Amino acid sequence: MRAALPSNEQQDDNAFYHSRDRNRVTARRGRCPDRKTRRFQGKSDPIDAIQAAKTAMAETRTGIPKHREGQVEALRNLRAARRSAVEQRADTQRQIKALIVTAADTLRERLRGLTVAKLIAVCAGMRPDTTDAATPVTATKIALRSLARRHQQLSVEIGELDALLGPLVVATNPRLAAANGVGPDVAGQLLVTAGQNHDRIGSEAAFAMLCGVAPIPASSGKTTRHRLNRGGDRQANAVLYRVVLCRLRWDPRTRAYTERRTREGLSKKEIIRCLKRYIARELYQLITTNDLQLSS
Repeated sequence: MRAALPSNEQQDDNAFYHSRDRNRVTARRGRCPDRKTRRFQGKSDPIDAIQAAKTAMAETRTGIPKHREGQVEALRNLRAARRSAVEQRADTQRQIKALIVTAADTLRERLRGLTVAKLIAVCAGMRPDTTDAATPVTATKIALRSLARRHQQLSVEIGELDALLGPLVVATNPRLAAANGVGPDVAGQLLVTAGQNHDRIGSEAAFAMLCGVAPIPASSGKTTRHRLNRGGDRQANAVLYRVVLCRLRWDPRTRAYTERRTREGLSKKEIIRCLKRYIARELYQLITTNDLQLSS
């Protein structure tokens, strides 16, 4: 039995455990030790290695790691670049609006009330005198122009990545991308969450737990209820939430279900939790049956 020592980059992230057979090495993925164990034993590389070996031998809190190959891995890499660009563009937009708040009155009145697209175009087209950068008004214009052009460049980058991601998602799983309320962004995230070897997820209940939509018992006394799951892959949970919002607006079956459950006394939060669980079950079937249909 051998356990890989966690690197500094992994720290509290999942560690990989390996059980050696005569002719093969099977990889197992396990979570970091719980807080109670770490509180009593401390943390160091040898302690973590011993704990990893014990966990692998007992086969508790372990799983099969994702394969880092195939179209799903390509999706993950492209989505990582796109997510970073989207976050940077949003941050740039916030910086532009913060500069406008503290800008001179004449400049602030000129830019206030513009839409985001118009604001970016106006700021990017400014031509301040760079030789007068010591003046606050000129420096503000230079900063706004720089941020606006950065915003435009990031928008172009996001568009280029979207042009690559859309066809790749459809080619990987066309039925998932065509599902009601599911587009390339939602389908891409769910495919990345499941992994190329999605057979590692044994059931739709395990997939729901992975996405953080499995119901968590919160009963007490004569009250029987479930609460929202705050664990799992939060990005997968977010895309399932967007599917629920889309279907609440456009899907007659979902609207009828919402009306029925409302009459039964459930709150909107509880209804959305139930809908996310049902949608995870439906989309899991589309993810796992895709390989069989492509092969046939």
